[in-house]
Amino acid sequence: MDAYRLLGDDELAAAHARSVIRISTGPHGTEISPMRAAAARLTLGVAAARTGEIEEAIGIGTRALEADRKSLPSLLLVADELDKELRSRCPRETATRDLHERIMKIKQGATDSELPF
Repeated sequence: MDAYRLLGDDELAAAHARSVIRISTGPHGTEISPMRAAAARLTLGVAAARTGEIEEAIGIGTRALEADRKSLPSLLLVADELDKELRSRCPRETATRDLHERIMKIKQGATDSELPF
């Protein structure tokens, strides 16, 4: 999924992302791998942004960032890709700016963590 996204093969990246989400979801709809599912959603967001589906990209990206459990370093790498795509394609959209600000706040929180030593 990640390799195809980085290579720009959005169709294969999205197909693998949908598979990741499917296998990350239990029989009753509970996510059993929420961090991996969040990364997969961001990949779907990047693919949607690249094909001009801006509202879908923002919606998917927002949902991914709302996940309770996050692997911030890897999640922020993909979130940065989505942010870059959206800001290059529709920089004046309010939703684009809102998502950008949300990503910046998450980044700020990730760097401001209090270490026990």
